[in-house]
Amino acid sequence: MFLDQPTFSTVIASTPLVSIDLVVTNSNGQVLLGQRLNRPAKNYWFVPGGRILKNEPLAEAFKRLTRDELGQEFTIDQATLLGPFDHFYTDNVFSDFSDSVFSGNVSATDNTTHYVAIAYYLKLDSQLDNLPLAIQHGGYKWFDVPSLMIDDNVHIHTKWYFDKAYTDLIKE
Repeated sequence: MFLDQPTFSTVIASTPLVSIDLVVTNSNGQVLLGQRLNRPAKNYWFVPGGRILKNEPLAEAFKRLTRDELGQEFTIDQATLLGPFDHFYTDNVFSDFSDSVFSGNVSATDNTTHYVAIAYYLKLDSQLDNLPLAIQHGGYKWFDVPSLMIDDNVHIHTKWYFDKAYTDLIKE
């Protein structure tokens, strides 16, 4: 269930959001990143993913997010769990809006965002030919790991997924 802006702003101010991040690699070992259009992490290259909705089972969220973010549905059984990660941001999805948008006493500009991102690794043998543009990402790009690690436009939370412990798992 998606929430209206005032309600979702209260949720952001009050609790962590739970999400799935998709660490997607191709047969060349490159990682798929999208350039984010929305806050938090706006304009950064970031792994695809998104929030788990209330009353949405994890497996169903995974299918929805792969369909919405990758243009092709995959099941959670096709992926490997990397684990949970805390992502803290100094802004939120509503930071661009003025406080007058809200009827409640929650300010859109004063809220930080805390995600508990559950990261899954998904190795693809085929190409993604239907990547959705202009919804969450303005473009997509395949990065090799050494390049993304030194690129200032790749968000730090994405770089965390390629720390030594995880790159060993991804190389298997």
